[in-house]
Amino acid sequence: MADVQSNPQSVEQVKYEPLYSIDGQSLKHAFFAALIWLRNHQQVVNSLNVFPVPDGDTGTNMFLTMQSAYSEISESSETSAGKIAHMISQGALMGARGNSGVILSQLLRGFARLLDDKPVLDADLLVEALGESRNTAYKGVVRPVEGTILTVAKDMAKAAEETRAESNDIIYILDKTLKAGEESLKNTPNLLPILKQAGVVDSGGKGLVVIVEGIYRYATHQTVEIGEVAAERAPVSLESLQMSQMHEEIEPGQDFEIVVDFKPVGELNLQSFYGDLEKIGTSIQVGEGDDLYRMHIHVPTEKKYDPIELVEKYGAVQKVYIENLMEQMKGKSGEEDFSNPVEEGQIAVVAISPGDGISRIFKSLGVSRIVSGGQTMNPSTNDIFQAYKDMPTDKVIILPNNKNIIMAAEASKKLSDKQVEIIPTKNIPQGLSACLRLNPQGDMKEIVAEMNESLDEVEAGEITTATRSIELNGVNVKEGEVIALLNGNLVSSSKSIVKACAELLKKSGIKDREHVTIFYGSDTTQAQIDEVTGYIAKTYPDHEVEVHEGGQPHYQFILSIE
Repeated sequence: MADVQSNPQSVEQVKYEPLYSIDGQSLKHAFFAALIWLRNHQQVVNSLNVFPVPDGDTGTNMFLTMQSAYSEISESSETSAGKIAHMISQGALMGARGNSGVILSQLLRGFARLLDDKPVLDADLLVEALGESRNTAYKGVVRPVEGTILTVAKDMAKAAEETRAESNDIIYILDKTLKAGEESLKNTPNLLPILKQAGVVDSGGKGLVVIVEGIYRYATHQTVEIGEVAAERAPVSLESLQMSQMHEEIEPGQDFEIVVDFKPVGELNLQSFYGDLEKIGTSIQVGEGDDLYRMHIHVPTEKKYDPIELVEKYGAVQKVYIENLMEQMKGKSGEEDFSNPVEEGQIAVVAISPGDGISRIFKSLGVSRIVSGGQTMNPSTNDIFQAYKDMPTDKVIILPNNKNIIMAAEASKKLSDKQVEIIPTKNIPQGLSACLRLNPQGDMKEIVAEMNESLDEVEAGEITTATRSIELNGVNVKEGEVIALLNGNLVSSSKSIVKACAELLKKSGIKDREHVTIFYGSDTTQAQIDEVTGYIAKTYPDHEVEVHEGGQPHYQFILSIE
């Protein structure tokens, strides 16, 4: 190691002892601090979603990926930094969710690869590992886009390399790396126009900065408790905390899910409220509506009434929802079976589905296995892998049916020796269109080619509720309005579902199409269904219209236009 003096004076307002090496247990504790710091910023990262739709889940995906990674080392007494890093990498790969989670797992894989089996991490290894993280993540993305988490990782690695010439103190290098990440994050809107248009920085980049900041705070003996970020942790919209949408994983000791709607007395002190909730349970979320708040928490049995008593100190309770999570888990064994038998040598299809109604349709089209997931509930790499790992055939096709699940599907291939092909379906209509080309006894190469060709034969529409006000793609959106997306692009915002559907159909070029299939969501009313179908039948009398229960959350309607 070069004989270079550390320079702690450059670290603003933080006093610390220089750090020259990190062993396995120290790396474990630093990673845990990063996990907690990310959990506390989870909703902040989620809120940076470009589109005003109720599925901004980058923070959740990154947190669950980190949580899976930490589960591999939580009970480990290993002292080798290299071995701990490899365990973290493996856990992240298995638990990677969404594009942000997969890229995070690639960053961790590159870091671990460089450490190999080294007993300690020093300044030289840290700088080299950050460089290898950057390289691995860039290689893992087919078409890297600047202004994303990749750019932030690149700028951090560059800063670490430049700083190494000044000091061999790990904390000093981390400080400069973190500052470079923060500056890079601020610059992401200048590199990616859609971010500037939406008025946000990149959410994945923000998550990465938070992770590094958590490690830095651990190294400098600063707290990562909730009070430190209460000012940032604003409540999400009430619409994004519907009881049917609670989907966080159940951790050990979480026996009951409690949801309380309440009207606060005076102004709600969020910092104090979050601090009190942290003492009771986990999986905490707070949603805000018009003069109403919704509190969600997971608690052990002995504390199942504590959240209600706590809320009464802050306001008047309007509604209480309590569910036994353990019984809920037991009940999963009685869920409807959407699988189809598959024989050796046949082509098996695995499809991701956001609702039971859509799952039934996939089953009717010959899909072998269904993985539950979609908006705000992206399945992990391991969830997808488990769906096909024990199949008797080695020919598997995966339909992600969501642009944020494609990378996790691709990552699952690394876990299998089977011949696995990913059809890059970005929505349910594309997935169903691809299934129409399935012939289990056909030639794998030909079937894959036909499925890929089918993706351009259908237009996909989605109707949902705006979670915030914004002007994007020339569309002026107000929070609470009904918005329409065509093939993932925002095309309209209005005060009624019918108007949103009308604009969507108009822009889809429906006059050149013949068939419209409508999938209604879990919270869609019969009146809304009748209103929309009636409008289509009257306006486009020559078109065939099918209506099916979709069962998907968040989106009142998914439309397939062919």
